[in-house]
Amino acid sequence: MKRFIAELEDHQEVIGRLVSCSEEIESVGKVLIDTLKQGGKILLCGNGGSAADCQHIAAELVVQYQKNRQALAAIALTTDSSILTAHSNDFGFETVYSRQIEAIANERDCLIAISTSGRSVNIVNAVQAAKLKGMVVVGLTGGNGGELCKQVTHSIVVPSTVTARIQEAHILIGHWWCGAIEEALSVG
Repeated sequence: MKRFIAELEDHQEVIGRLVSCSEEIESVGKVLIDTLKQGGKILLCGNGGSAADCQHIAAELVVQYQKNRQALAAIALTTDSSILTAHSNDFGFETVYSRQIEAIANERDCLIAISTSGRSVNIVNAVQAAKLKGMVVVGLTGGNGGELCKQVTHSIVVPSTVTARIQEAHILIGHWWCGAIEEALSVG
């Protein structure tokens, strides 16, 4: 019981510190709304738990978050097992997401790149590929932001070095974006 209470208190402390990121979180929400309004897609990439967060956020946008409304264009680049394994086998894991961006993205799209450390090579490579396409790129990270926060258009660095707390904050931020998007774009 003591460990759970300690984890809960740590969680609450980190979530409370997100106030320092609130303006950037809201600004990115507007970017995502504009992306969709202009006919663009939201693409997401991450590894491990962050890959699951990509799928979670994309599902909230395509299906629904809290309202029954039209589908919104979002793709988790983490989900096609044939692409992921073929590319990793033939070319390596470092370019598994940048290759997909090369194939399906355009300048109207926005990439949400998630890395708790900000040091994942395949995520940084995806960001560079997105920038070559002229895309807006959002980085969700933690700690000191790593290389990722230096490469992106908008950087949100969760004020923690604990992976679990960073991931918990990322999904809260993702949910907030889904709610803001849904509120702005709901038609029926």
